[in-house]
Amino acid sequence: MGGFFGVASKKDCVWDLFFGTDYHSHLGTRRAGMTVFGEKGFDRAIHNITNSPFRTKFDRDVTELKGNLGIGCISDYEPQPLLIRSHLGTFAITTVGRIDNLEELVEEVSTNRTQFLAMSGSNINPTELVACLVNQKDSFLEGIKYVQQKVSGSMTLMIMTEEGLYAARDFYGRTPVMIGKKEDGYCVSFESFAYINIGYTDEKELGPGEIVYITPDGYETISPPQETMKICTFLWIYYGYPNSTYEGVNVESMRYNCGAMLAERDNVDPDLVAGVPDSGIAHAIGYANRSGIPFARPFIKYTPTWPRSFMPTDQSMRNLIAHMKLIPVDELIRDKSLLLIDDSIVRGTQLRETTEFLYNSGAKEVHIRPACPPLLYGCRFLNFSRSNSEYDLITRRVIREREGENVSDEILAEYADPDSGRYEQMLEDIRKQLGFTSLRFHRLDDMVKSVGIDKSKLCTYCWDKQGDCSSCKNCPGKSGS
Repeated sequence: MGGFFGVASKKDCVWDLFFGTDYHSHLGTRRAGMTVFGEKGFDRAIHNITNSPFRTKFDRDVTELKGNLGIGCISDYEPQPLLIRSHLGTFAITTVGRIDNLEELVEEVSTNRTQFLAMSGSNINPTELVACLVNQKDSFLEGIKYVQQKVSGSMTLMIMTEEGLYAARDFYGRTPVMIGKKEDGYCVSFESFAYINIGYTDEKELGPGEIVYITPDGYETISPPQETMKICTFLWIYYGYPNSTYEGVNVESMRYNCGAMLAERDNVDPDLVAGVPDSGIAHAIGYANRSGIPFARPFIKYTPTWPRSFMPTDQSMRNLIAHMKLIPVDELIRDKSLLLIDDSIVRGTQLRETTEFLYNSGAKEVHIRPACPPLLYGCRFLNFSRSNSEYDLITRRVIREREGENVSDEILAEYADPDSGRYEQMLEDIRKQLGFTSLRFHRLDDMVKSVGIDKSKLCTYCWDKQGDCSSCKNCPGKSGS
């Protein structure tokens, strides 16, 4: 995924930028950067944070950077923010999103003899491509609109010039952008909680496709929001930090609602309810509160030497590290019937190993309740996972075993329907393969109710293929409209 933070202040902004960016560390695992503009011009620092927290890598930079304007980011993949010099002037840019038509756009702009700096593996930095698209036009506003028109996938971005910041939410609002305010100026943030402890208060949440220009003295909407919104539902299920609020709905409260609705439909009577640390805990609390079954922590995540997710490229090593971080509490496992809630089941590997770990620690039963419906489609709009194929999803592997290679959308729709026979067969196959005592997913209709926003405004593509607006007739100016 990734996240960003920006500041436009009447005073030096570097400490606000440092803390605000750091508060997005849960959204990315590989790269981080800060860029400021002050009396000495633009200055920038970018570091690899794969094996170290943001604070550790930037503790020296925060004392050396100076400026009253700044943008920072946490990224899963590419180094950013980037510094660009063009006919629009010098500017810094950072992005959050995914470009599905990257090669097509690179080919298109390369007809003008444009060159790109190749990253490792000869890949193109998507943020550099976005900067190139902005530079195709005669103003930042028109350039950002052009990006929104051309990019297939999603693109939320922030640009810093010598005078102020441009912030633009993805055209369909798949990811959030908030503006905070305090006496000295304004901030721009992906996460709404990131500015509270540094003295800012909620000022404005950008609408889908909205573009805002911010200076230390104020802000103005320079391109209004459009009506169609498809915000990612997984922000509440997993990505979002518990303190954050999107479209007026707090993440922690939504997860309590989610767990409560899981409990209402359940018919098992375990001894304890637990959440997989950390993404399943709030859902489990909601379940326990509604069911009356005690909440417990039968295993604890060991954090002193694992402050963040160490993410080697090898999947087996990632699974091993995930296992190493969880330490069992024997008294809460041995001879107990446990109901365990996780945010989702993707490949199923880690949850299978967690279940085996509980059985080996003496558990009598392990009932699994994912906090969202079965994932049937790979996300096309955000970098939801590192999966290269939809067959990385355990649901699709099970369906392939039952139906063969070529499965129609009609049959997949049956597997998405919790009242169908095919759905029940899929769940039973998954249960057997992963070794659960029982398995019941959150229903899609209940999940939408847990959020409390009309389904037409939510992207639910990875569950039912709803949320692709590429051919929407109500969004003038967007490709495919």
